[in-house]
Amino acid sequence: MSNIGIIVGSVYGNAQNAAEEAQAFLTNQGHDVELHVDPDVSLFDEHDSFLVVTSTTGVGDIPPNLELFYVDAKDTCPLINNKKFAVIALGDSSYGDSYCGAGTLMFELLTELQGTPISDMVGIDAMETFEPEADVLAWLETHQSEF
Repeated sequence: MSNIGIIVGSVYGNAQNAAEEAQAFLTNQGHDVELHVDPDVSLFDEHDSFLVVTSTTGVGDIPPNLELFYVDAKDTCPLINNKKFAVIALGDSSYGDSYCGAGTLMFELLTELQGTPISDMVGIDAMETFEPEADVLAWLETHQSEF
């Protein structure tokens, strides 16, 4: 099984709760999973694959707990050499063009670092669901073997 790093970007706790549910699910499937709430770019050396679960704040911005990680990764470009990744973004489609903006930025970053996406970014719309963790788990049920 895979050694998966879950990178969490959360403002009000919804993304963190969804990430914790994902960690429990993946662990029960036999994966070795570590949750990173205050990530550092060194985690790219510690895992075989990555799952980013992030909310968006402001007008398409990355949550404060991921800002330094994002900037450090952009500045240092630590190549992840085709390691697999997925990004699940929580957002609100009523914000228009900035919907799931943090997820889009993280997906672009991991692609620039030469990661291999498992799928397109998954957007979970707060206008459609009140339990994002259920949508995360449903996606993981069909994709967990790809990590």
